[in-house]
Amino acid sequence: MKPSQHAMPVKTELVAEPEASELTSAPEHVQLAVDLIYLLESNEVSPQTALSALDIVKQDLLTKCSKSHP
Repeated sequence: MKPSQHAMPVKTELVAEPEASELTSAPEHVQLAVDLIYLLESNEVSPQTALSALDIVKQDLLTKCSKSHP
């Protein structure tokens, strides 16, 4: 028998992704969220590190928004 006949199937997809058509029709903020989740997971960023970084990003964006809308 060939070695491939005994091999277990390898799961290559770690995260269930929405259908491409669903994502392209999703609101822009949802598309961005999916991209960010993929980026964080593919770089193996821990959830706590990601949340800490997102707190900084959120604060920065809120500051920018308050300066542009006095």
